[in-house]
Amino acid sequence: MAAYRVVIVACMFAAVSTMNASAQDVQGSKDHPLITRYPGSFIQDYSQQQYAQYLLPLGPPQGDKFPKAQQLEGKVTHITYDEPAHRSALEVFRNYQAALKSGGFTELFVCVGQAQCIGGQGSGWCGGCSPHFEAAKLSRPEGDVYVAVHIEQDNPDTHASAQVDVIELKPMQTGLVAVNADALASDIDRTGHASVYGIYFDTGKADVKPESDSTLKEIATLLQRHPQLKLYVVGHTDNQGALEMNMDLSRRRADAVVKVLVSKYAVSASRLSAQGDGPTAPVASNDTETGRARNRRVELVKQ
Repeated sequence: MAAYRVVIVACMFAAVSTMNASAQDVQGSKDHPLITRYPGSFIQDYSQQQYAQYLLPLGPPQGDKFPKAQQLEGKVTHITYDEPAHRSALEVFRNYQAALKSGGFTELFVCVGQAQCIGGQGSGWCGGCSPHFEAAKLSRPEGDVYVAVHIEQDNPDTHASAQVDVIELKPMQTGLVAVNADALASDIDRTGHASVYGIYFDTGKADVKPESDSTLKEIATLLQRHPQLKLYVVGHTDNQGALEMNMDLSRRRADAVVKVLVSKYAVSASRLSAQGDGPTAPVASNDTETGRARNRRVELVKQ
């Protein structure tokens, strides 16, 4: 994994007063390893999803919608901090801005106050409060990271609240040849099998996603052009999770691929046999996300 800098949110201005001794982080929560908290704050809300969708605002809202935004998918960590007393939303926000810039993030969208962030278009982020928002991006070999920082404060006598969302994208699969029937036939003739990337599933699930259609169509074309060819359709996973779970998942995924080829592309079921090898036959190291992405595949093996 490439080295990266941790974003440290330090105080650029006066020292932060200590937080209330009774205040503590919500159970099970923690700072994201890429970005620290503003000193003296504590976590009031926390969640993390290994794979989820996230709509990143890249412009001010209009009512409850963001006309300009980017749809992201990946690991999403949501943290809401209660900031120390007598610290304005602007002061906390400027510290986050400086920290992200120092950490190598590229600024995508920034707004401060209702005039910029809402512009009189409705409730937007927080109606009567003073919102501050930044969307930023960090490019890394192991996958891009996006951060959304939203800070609001109802009035100077209340604590500011900072919502920090970190979205870690799945890495781009580099060095993988686009699937086509001729390439598959060449690999099978040469080695007896072909690795297929481009058949997609949600994490931990075996339902073939619609974006897999172009790849499945090429497999069907391969079988149409070679009517005597019979294949084992073999599912493979990375080594994350229990072995038994991965073995079962890889078999169910292979079976799902066979069912789509039979039902949607009229391939004879007698020409296909679903098998699952789980993580037992890796083609790359499972120690990196790039390697794990290569290991998550379907193999077509000549019977």
